Amino acid sequence: MAAHRLRQSVGRLFAMGTELGSGRRDFSAFQAFTEVLRLPSKQLTKLVFPLQELHGHFVPGSRPDLHLNIFHPSLEDIARAESFFTASARNRIEYLTSAVRLDHAPDLHRPEGHTKKLNFYKVGKYFTLVDMPGYGYRAPEDFVDMVETYLKERKNLMRTFLLVDSVVGIQKADNIAIEMCEEFALPYVMVLTKIDKSSKGHLLKQVLQIQKFVDTKTQGCFPQLFPVSAMTYSGIHLLRCFIADITGNLKTTGFQFS
Repeated sequence: MAAHRLRQSVGRLFAMGTELGSGRRDFSAFQAFTEVLRLPSKQLTKLVFPLQELHGHFVPGSRPDLHLNIFHPSLEDIARAESFFTASARNRIEYLTSAVRLDHAPDLHRPEGHTKKLNFYKVGKYFTLVDMPGYGYRAPEDFVDMVETYLKERKNLMRTFLLVDSVVGIQKADNIAIEMCEEFALPYVMVLTKIDKSSKGHLLKQVLQIQKFVDTKTQGCFPQLFPVSAMTYSGIHLLRCFIADITGNLKTTGFQFS
């Protein structure tokens, strides 16, 4: 997921399905998690649990609730999840196909359509990641037909991920996707990108504002935020573990509801 970067002021959606199929183009893995485990404790927390690391910058006794423990898997669980996202001869991670509308989306046996609108990526035998086009002022003219129909009618859609630029926070364009998810009663997750682009103070401010928005303005959004960086890879391992868990491929002890 981190390989897909956002354009400035253009939001993106990712959808998680369970379709399987054959593919053509491989993706390479990033830094092995075994190397991450060798990092000093402070660096490990910053890389794997960036929200927890941010929380540590508040004055004790006045720290806001950032829902740190709703999904807080062990390092062992995160290490296990990495195997799903590591390409090998037995676990191919590859481009599947593209589609312009729901009726062009591939079935399990005969992928077809190459319009490069909704891009499907098969992650081994486990699930399919759907990279949706940007929304907002640079959205394609057929965005509504393309994306709304898919989100509303795709029966095996498991979770939608809304990628928000953490530098600028939630913009008017982001509300397009939020309103769609809320209207269709779709479970979705807020992923905050580009966390390496801001000062610590600015990032803290944005995280608090977005957390407040999620808590007070949404019903279908997962309450815990997922800050990530495609440059430093911060937060990516935790997000991968979350995906492995919600798709039923990894049973962790990470979910804690109180």
